[in-house]
Amino acid sequence: MTTSPWWRIGWRNLGRNPRRTVLTATGLAFGYWAVVVITGMADGLVADMVRTATGVLSGQVQAHAPTYLPDRTLYATIGGDEGVDVAALLAAVEAEPGVLGAAPRVYAGGLVSSGATTVGVLLLGADPAREESVSRLAAALVDGRLATAGARELLIGRELARQLDVAPGSELVVVAPAADGSLGNDLFTVAGLYASGIAELDARTAVGPIDAIQALLVLGSGRVHEIAIRIADPWSAPFIADSLARRVAAPGAYAIAFRPWTTFRPELVDYANLSSGSMWIVVLIVFAMAIFGVANTLLMTTFERRREFALLLALGATPAGIVRTVLAEAVALGVISILLGVVITVPVLVWWHYDPIDLSRLFGDFTMAGALVRPVLRTDYPVAMFFYAGGALLVTALLAALYPAYRATRVPPADTLAGR
Repeated sequence: MTTSPWWRIGWRNLGRNPRRTVLTATGLAFGYWAVVVITGMADGLVADMVRTATGVLSGQVQAHAPTYLPDRTLYATIGGDEGVDVAALLAAVEAEPGVLGAAPRVYAGGLVSSGATTVGVLLLGADPAREESVSRLAAALVDGRLATAGARELLIGRELARQLDVAPGSELVVVAPAADGSLGNDLFTVAGLYASGIAELDARTAVGPIDAIQALLVLGSGRVHEIAIRIADPWSAPFIADSLARRVAAPGAYAIAFRPWTTFRPELVDYANLSSGSMWIVVLIVFAMAIFGVANTLLMTTFERRREFALLLALGATPAGIVRTVLAEAVALGVISILLGVVITVPVLVWWHYDPIDLSRLFGDFTMAGALVRPVLRTDYPVAMFFYAGGALLVTALLAALYPAYRATRVPPADTLAGR
């Protein structure tokens, strides 16, 4: 199969002025680089937000009794009043491919008091041995130690400790409504302080050993409100939740609802969608600007070749053939730009993925959508954007070539060849 002569002419015409071709192709390549790298940075920021928001405490998938959310009532434990075999349930969950860890929890609203100060808190009962496989509270420890299983000890946020004016070793009176209708109350010792960087968590959450909190709430050892699950890829959470829902069930007539973070943290989904949408605005702006560079190059090329076009038209070439020549030149320029763009983009993505730009010294950490955000510009690999940006670049080149192609077909053969 032979190639159309018009396409061969279009490719060769790029070599007529190599300097101009190189400058235009380089400009387009850097436009491609900017789109892909900026998208990679945005994806990296969203990925870090999701990892932080779900990794500090909540996990990427959660299992509850179907009636537990949204009210979070004390009585809606997995398996109902009879509870479940927690060890067997954890083993079934951890057998799912992609699951890295699972931990049981109980929750209750309560009051903690020290001296004359009383603060309302969320009491979280967690298994000290398993919690480290799901959350990063242990890594956020800034003073003291972790609570010991079986002991009446609490790990509280540094901000909550400031409000209560307590330190590790201080005693707190804890009061919470119990499952039997009574008012549970007991004396707990502050084992340690954590600082997650999330203000709401640090000021309003007290974490104790699950057995001690169950005793305070008069809940049996088989009654838990939640199984928090950590997975390898946060974006696969909906698929893993669906798989767990099909495969794992509580005994008796009670079902288990497995919910991915996209369900219980919808604000993160909204932010991710907003970020993705804004990237298309960046693509539009970058390649809208690139249109003018390509159009200028092709206009200059068609002006310099007006005698050639006039001769072709005089020898019987059709305007469509002239158009194909100019468009072929634009496509060739686009292909060269894409190849050059890939060459300069991939090393930068790899470099900034493994050695990201850390701006924390300038801005410090901050929270957004309930997640801790560290200003570290780590890029992810936006594979789809490589193709989208390449297609956008080719479309840009073709759109920019339409007017020069039209001008090339309007060259008057007789006057141009006569030098008029």
